[in-house]
Amino acid sequence: MTKRQRRAQLLDAARDLIRDSGTDEFTLARLAERAGVTKPLVYDHFGDRSGVLAELYRAFEERRRETLARVLDATPPELGAVADVVAAAYVDCCLAEGRELADVVAALAGSPALSAVRREAEEAYLRMCREALEPLAGPIDAAALPAIVGAGDALARSALADDMTAEDAAATLARVVEAVVTGTRPTTEEG
Repeated sequence: MTKRQRRAQLLDAARDLIRDSGTDEFTLARLAERAGVTKPLVYDHFGDRSGVLAELYRAFEERRRETLARVLDATPPELGAVADVVAAAYVDCCLAEGRELADVVAALAGSPALSAVRREAEEAYLRMCREALEPLAGPIDAAALPAIVGAGDALARSALADDMTAEDAAATLARVVEAVVTGTRPTTEEG
């Protein structure tokens, strides 16, 4: 197996292990056992437990950006359509990862390594959103863009908890995206 293939195998095994047992039970020794490799090999690839968790998060964010790029390529250049696919891709990716992603983020809470990884990933994702939306909506207030991620995370958590459907989460996030990029306040039913 090449180093890249082995790394992918280890990340797949780590995802399975977290899905089965959660992050509290996640250790490099258990990862090595699950993957059928030696513990030093796992250390060689990731350094420590936080390294594995950070790589899982990076891999998720990469898949999220790839998904967004793919759906944007097939979307007509209309603000509503682009906001819809940005929102749907965000929610769908979170739901596809399931609770494992939330467990990984929680396990790394307060970690300087994760803070840097999250900031880097968020900036890359929002840059993609800005590049897709700005030609349709005009200049976008950079300070408002993180609202997309905050709302997306909250809505995805609600969908994962079965407090709302994935469709409702995506539709709500699409309204947030449009409000953020146009600088308007979303309207409520009352006014």
